[in-house]
Amino acid sequence: MTTAPYALARYRDGDAVRVGLVAGDRIRPLDASVLGGGLNVFLADPDWDRIAAFADAPGEWRPITDVTLTAPVEPRQVLQTGANYREHVIELVAAGLTQNTDRTPDEARAFAADMMDERARSGEPYFFIGLTACVVGDDVPLVLPAYSEVHDWELELAVVIGREAFRVSREDALDHVAGYTIVNDVTTRDLVFRKDMKEIGTDWYRAKNAPGFLPTGPLLVPAHFVDPADTPVRLELNGQVMQDASTSDLLFDVPALVSAASQTHPLLPGDLLLTGSPAGNGQHWKRFLRDGDVMTGTIGALGTQVVRCVAEDAE
Repeated sequence: MTTAPYALARYRDGDAVRVGLVAGDRIRPLDASVLGGGLNVFLADPDWDRIAAFADAPGEWRPITDVTLTAPVEPRQVLQTGANYREHVIELVAAGLTQNTDRTPDEARAFAADMMDERARSGEPYFFIGLTACVVGDDVPLVLPAYSEVHDWELELAVVIGREAFRVSREDALDHVAGYTIVNDVTTRDLVFRKDMKEIGTDWYRAKNAPGFLPTGPLLVPAHFVDPADTPVRLELNGQVMQDASTSDLLFDVPALVSAASQTHPLLPGDLLLTGSPAGNGQHWKRFLRDGDVMTGTIGALGTQVVRCVAEDAE
């Protein structure tokens, strides 16, 4: 599941959902008294040493294959970051330049690279918000709405906020990160831009907030087990590698993102802050999600997420 010594998860227990401690291939429940009142209460001031002690103690351990994992977090807010992988954005900008100018591909790429380097030096991250209702575990099939045939994948490292962050500095930002998880930020491409009033620009509500469009987890890995500055991000579609990058290519790293996002509104314990997706989504490959597709996303110590796609009319 994960290369980390332990992680948190949430799993179904009858009609209830419980928080569990994962160590190796086992899981055990953590009740509210251990967590100090609940998952988000714990994340507000996480005592990982106390949780680590349970990883080596006897108790109600079960094979993790015996339980159904669901989303490992209960965020009150979801913030998404756009255009944040240098190589990805260079490809997009260069493609547009070669189509609309006299620049050669090499000239267009060099121009785009200079633009991105300047943006990293003097620009700001680009955020938009998602619905928390879209956060689901990979135990839930991804239903592809019938109103489009261009649903796309975007595998992302997601920050799980710990202590509340409001107008924090870049230097203090990581003190407000409890851990990390995997999110696939699914997007319906033909709904991104409004056709009836182009001046409005992007329509992220319709493009990114269909039911289940934020598959999350299956694990919440403590921050001290993850290097957000250099973690591999890899997505396979039906066994074929589509995305293969590292967070070292981020234009704005995790401290910069947490700091910038916190300047507008407080980030609360358990909230998700997505960091952007690298090159290799369906728009690049001209291949979008279909009924029966299986996406397998792996991000460093966070383990692997498996999302199964089903057409809306096939349910």
